[in-house]
Amino acid sequence: MQGKALPGFRDFYPEDLTLRNHIFSTWRSVAGRYGFEEYDGPPLESLEMYTKKSGEEIVQQLYTFRDKGDREVALRPEMTPTLARMVAARVQALKKPIRWFSIPQLFRYERQQRGRLREHFQLNMDIIGEASPLADAELMAAAVDIMRAFGLGSGDVQLRVSDRRVIKHLLLSRGVTEAQLPTAFAVIDRSERVPKNVLEEMLRESGLGARESGTVFDVAAMRGKDVLETAGEVAEPLGQAIQALDQMGLGEFVSIDLTIVRGLAYYTGIVFELFDAQKTFRAIAGGGRYDGLLDLPALGFGMGDVVLGELLKERAVAPKASIELGAFLIAVGGEDLPTVLQLAHALRDRGIAVEYGLRHTGVRKQLELASARGAARAIIVGPEERNAGMAVVRDLRTSTEAKVPLRQLLNGYFD
Repeated sequence: MQGKALPGFRDFYPEDLTLRNHIFSTWRSVAGRYGFEEYDGPPLESLEMYTKKSGEEIVQQLYTFRDKGDREVALRPEMTPTLARMVAARVQALKKPIRWFSIPQLFRYERQQRGRLREHFQLNMDIIGEASPLADAELMAAAVDIMRAFGLGSGDVQLRVSDRRVIKHLLLSRGVTEAQLPTAFAVIDRSERVPKNVLEEMLRESGLGARESGTVFDVAAMRGKDVLETAGEVAEPLGQAIQALDQMGLGEFVSIDLTIVRGLAYYTGIVFELFDAQKTFRAIAGGGRYDGLLDLPALGFGMGDVVLGELLKERAVAPKASIELGAFLIAVGGEDLPTVLQLAHALRDRGIAVEYGLRHTGVRKQLELASARGAARAIIVGPEERNAGMAVVRDLRTSTEAKVPLRQLLNGYFD
């Protein structure tokens, strides 16, 4: 059978799966260090669960069908509705705050572009049942520490932080009306991606005059800790979260930037996005506080594997090999094969990855295969070595070799 995967979907060859597994293991490691528990849910959910949250228009972005039970269902496009459903089912029994993470595969029928496919895996980290700004700082710190765990520093990635309450206060206090806020937020959110004349037209169509439009652009341009003084009391939660990140030693990764709005209307407070420092890629991660979505205070972020994988490859910090062979075993002659098989199995029992030729060929050909497989060393067993209880160990990187007793290979040689 020939052909390609469906548009927007991926095949994972061993080298691709190596990167994916590396991403997953790093996500799990950092989430575990932060005390988060892993959960999961079904990839298929009721369509109503998504339309109730996002409106009927979202149906055009989903993979939907009617199942054999005549139910309208959809492949999950996001994890938050599933999380909300699961929490609601056991809300009285769950100890607060809930600190959960998941790594679901998500599906959206969208136009493909760099960094966005029709399926991807995404780390979701959420804290439910805690209103303190320290919870916001905790999630942002986790996002930054994931980057650090991948070997990236503040010169590689930056966390841009804002607060929708601060933006709202600044806009209302300068003449923008409550009814005009949705358009103002949308313009601020797009201010770095859309030409200014297009944004000005959006504002005019919503009834904003030149003065109010200028206010929107002024707010979008606000940066740094001066925002905290300008906004006053409403900015205290943002200030506390930023201060906590400074005290953790992560201040060099963090900046206040009021262009960060997050397009989803359910965000209610601090919001943030993680970008590569050169802004070459789409956002690596994004999230914030969404207190109105559940009956409890809640916040979370998502980090997809597509943009992250591209960044790791560009920065040359992605793993190269799908498996690291400790050794490739070589039998010189057919009568040496039983010794090689015994040695291979004994080494594998000790947790060492080894391989050997599955058909007999010359030593040179076997050495070529060992190099192609990325083995660190070749262990060669011939009649002379076998009779003496020895093996020749050749370092395939330095081309040096030495004779080593077989029992030493089984007892500490690879430690």
